[in-house]
Parts: sequence; structure tokens; C-alpha cells
Amino acid sequence: MNIRCETLSDYTAIAEVNTLAFGQENEAKLVEKIRYSDRYIAELSLVAEVENFVVGHILFSYIDLVDEETLQVLGLAPLAVSPQFQRQGIGSALMKAGLEIAEAKKEAIVIVLGHPHFYTRFGFQPSVVYEIESPFPVPEEFFMAKPLQNYQKQYKGKVVYPAAFDEV
Repeated sequence: MNIRCETLSDYTAIAEVNTLAFGQENEAKLVEKIRYSDRYIAELSLVAEVENFVVGHILFSYIDLVDEETLQVLGLAPLAVSPQFQRQGIGSALMKAGLEIAEAKKEAIVIVLGHPHFYTRFGFQPSVVYEIESPFPVPEEFFMAKPLQNYQKQYKGKVVYPAAFDEV
């Protein structure tokens, strides 16, 4: 398996991976909208290849954390692995690689809405632990945050996702 940054030639394969993984096109459309926005971070859109075929994708992009001031933080969405390649460690490898890059970029915190069983293995905890409020009415264990080495206590408030997320 090879993990690397996406390239223009990967866009179709990334859309297919997301569509297959989620059983709908919403996440593939989300990736495209983020890619063409000011929230996109090229080095944090990663693909996993097996025998030169893209079988997984992870995207971290900027979202807002609003309190007394508005801070940009990382939102993780989506993380997708083609169904036939799931449960083989590909998602975990993408996660680890993405978190390492985020740390190297001196980002402060990552926010995700997802399955606690998966994300807690990487140090994510319910966001309420960090005084971070979800914009969605979901059980608090599903809306999580992971502080990175640049984290400071002022990273608290309510998460506001950019318009690209409206249709997901």
C-alpha cells in the first residue's frame, strides 16, 4: 500500500471510492466543493493505493470554531475506503498519515463526526471535553476532537462548517 497526496489524475477515482464507501454521491460532491474552495489543503487530501489503484481517501480541510473570536481548525471529512478493501488497515493508515502531516503543519486540533469505536483509537474524544460544541443534534460521543501539539485552551466554541457541507 502506498499513501500520497492526491493529484489531478486521481479526482475520478477519489469520487468513485467515496461513492462506493458511502453508497451515495454526497461525500464525493463534498470533496469536489471543498477542493475548489479556500478551505482546501492540498497536502491533507491523501489517497491510499494498492497496486497503483486508488482504494482509499482522506480529506482534512478548514472549518471554523466560533467563540469570542473565530479560529480555523481542521475538519476531517470524509474518510473513505472502497468496500472490498475495508477492514484491512487502509483507513487507519490514512488516518495516521493525515495526523502526522497536520502535526507537521502545526495545526491545533482536528474535529470529526464519526464512529467513536474507530476514531477513539487515534486519540479522539467527545468534543465537549474541550468545550467544543457540535452544530448538529447528534449524541456527543459521535462529535469528536483531537488536540494536536499546537493546541491551546482558547480552541473552544461552536463549530461552523462551510457551505460545502450543507448537502451532506
